[in-house]
Amino acid sequence: MTAPARFDSLDDAVAFLYERLSGPLHVGAPLGLGKPHRLLNALYARAERDASRRLHLYTALSLDPPGAGKGLEGRFVGPFAQRHFGDDFPRLRYVQALKRNTLPAHIEIEEFYLQSGALLNAAAAQRRYASLNYTHVARALADRGLNAIVQKVAAEPGGSRLSLSCNTDLTFDAVDAIVARGLPRPLLIAEVDPQLPWLGGSAAVDPGYFDAVVAPPGPHPKLFGLPRQPVADADYAIGFYASTLVRDGGTLQIGIGTLADALCHALALRHTDNAAYLRVLAALGVDVGAPLGHTTPLQGDLAEDRNAKAPVAPLEHTASSDNDLVGDRNAKAPVAPLGPFSVGLFGCSEMINEGFRRLVEVGVIKRKVVDDLDLMRRLGDGSASAEDHARLEVEGEFLQGGFYLGSPDFYQWLRTLSDQQRRGIGMRRISEVNELYGGNETLERLQRRDARFFNSCMMATALGAAVSDTLDDGRVVSGVGGQYNFVAMAHALPDACSVLMLRSTRESAGTVRSNVVWNYAQTTIPRHLRDVYITEYGIAHLRGKTDEDCIEAMCAIADSRFTGALREAARAAGKLAPSAMPPPAIERRRVNTPERLRDLLAPFRADGTLPDYPLGSDFTEVEQRLVKALGLLKASTTTRAGTVRTVLRALSSASSRDNEALQRMDLERPAGLGDKLQARLLSWALAQEKRS
Repeated sequence: MTAPARFDSLDDAVAFLYERLSGPLHVGAPLGLGKPHRLLNALYARAERDASRRLHLYTALSLDPPGAGKGLEGRFVGPFAQRHFGDDFPRLRYVQALKRNTLPAHIEIEEFYLQSGALLNAAAAQRRYASLNYTHVARALADRGLNAIVQKVAAEPGGSRLSLSCNTDLTFDAVDAIVARGLPRPLLIAEVDPQLPWLGGSAAVDPGYFDAVVAPPGPHPKLFGLPRQPVADADYAIGFYASTLVRDGGTLQIGIGTLADALCHALALRHTDNAAYLRVLAALGVDVGAPLGHTTPLQGDLAEDRNAKAPVAPLEHTASSDNDLVGDRNAKAPVAPLGPFSVGLFGCSEMINEGFRRLVEVGVIKRKVVDDLDLMRRLGDGSASAEDHARLEVEGEFLQGGFYLGSPDFYQWLRTLSDQQRRGIGMRRISEVNELYGGNETLERLQRRDARFFNSCMMATALGAAVSDTLDDGRVVSGVGGQYNFVAMAHALPDACSVLMLRSTRESAGTVRSNVVWNYAQTTIPRHLRDVYITEYGIAHLRGKTDEDCIEAMCAIADSRFTGALREAARAAGKLAPSAMPPPAIERRRVNTPERLRDLLAPFRADGTLPDYPLGSDFTEVEQRLVKALGLLKASTTTRAGTVRTVLRALSSASSRDNEALQRMDLERPAGLGDKLQARLLSWALAQEKRS
């Protein structure tokens, strides 16, 4: 390979790009963390000045720290963002232009996935959003004639190689797709970031893979850290229900957010404190001693209902089963107990995140695979030799992903992995992780046995369609990403299932609305691919069911306040018989309510089994109290009437002062009338949360 051009100036690297390319610039940049913010800002500044060269930027998930805002929110977010992201964090200039709707006419930004909810009112971002499956992006980039890629990389400690580290997802696939189309290989420019953790294996390349390498001098800004959010009761219920579907010896894919955090906490607790785990399940109504495929969810005993059966296996398993697993981490667990993980799980997910870190640390993620078809066959049929197992231990990977994103603690964990642990994490192309059809289908079927694909959605219809990325008016909240890929893979793999998790309700403008709806104008996952849905009220198995049975199953996991309207809509459409009644157990006990769920989980909140921040927190203890109080105030002031009531309560109450919290919000000695009112409101909310 030819040695790359070397720069320490970002402007010189941009000048190199302009000199090497003629005509319009069609530049690709990775999603999320692998986006070289400083290099992109230098490129944007040059393009902004020079309207003679059009710039088309193709990317996704352009991460932007939260703005300080006004009022109490601003008082909280400002100091936190300063500490968490750093004063020198390079906000992407094109994102600021998109949010202000001031993007120059000769610059175009096209994204296939948006930071959730951040660009709903950005007209250019909405117009130039590309709805693509993750695995189709490389092909689309070739269609667009991509002629350059810029990427953040890590330098090898004590060596000369570079690592794509956090983003192996699309770069290799895109380059291959472009060259296969007969187009020139795109110009590749790497920005070295000393903060980025080194990961070797398939993520590592020789420097000559790139045409230019820029290593800007320090100080180097922090990596973008996702602030970890508190896990609510509904999230925990969903996570614990979901955990009962996971088989020892299987494969795990998870998304991001508090639902995934709750699931990972449940799996970790199942492994490290199984008695506590089973107590939570029992409180939620799960019959942990039932045969595989039976449970009693919150809505009561549905033994005579054909719809709402969660495939929960018995806790007990035979001694012979235990013996089969001795010394063979890759053996297939003969049953799916709810006890600790003996064989362990293989993590295979487009995104590696905080939850996977916890599961690796506690020993849940540990089943290794190798890219050797014959060896995987021998492991599967039990004929593997001692030499096979020795090779598996040395060469095997227990976790594979296409990109990673998490908190500062997560990045530090990656930096401090032992050499053996680091070898067990494989950063792969998205075409390898997100589908079976890249030429190694037989091998991947052996590796991805008993796969469980857990993702979240915003809403689900009673007929089993999922709404995950778009509002009814067509505005995009986030994107499809890899969700469709995993749903399709679940239907293609034997003994696999796609699990879509959602909270049963949401609050909008002071009104509680159901997330289980009869119909919706947009669909992410069509109903013919329906499989498993989970809310805080149980599990609905829809695969292969009739429409009538799907409706009954979805009503069984909906909030009780909305099931009547759902059933009436179904009757009006002829999907339920006019005389159809809810299953007897549901009719007897209307228990799908947040109040009942709160009461069921309260003991586990009190004893620490279900902490607010199960995967750690980026907030101080004082800030954690403030998060709860500010959440209460937000919920109490969504309407004018609610705001008036809340203000009157705050002014008339004799709340005790939380001086630490007031000091953190710079309200210990409020000066003007507005500040004094904010202090009273905050003190009232803190006192309410303390009592709850």
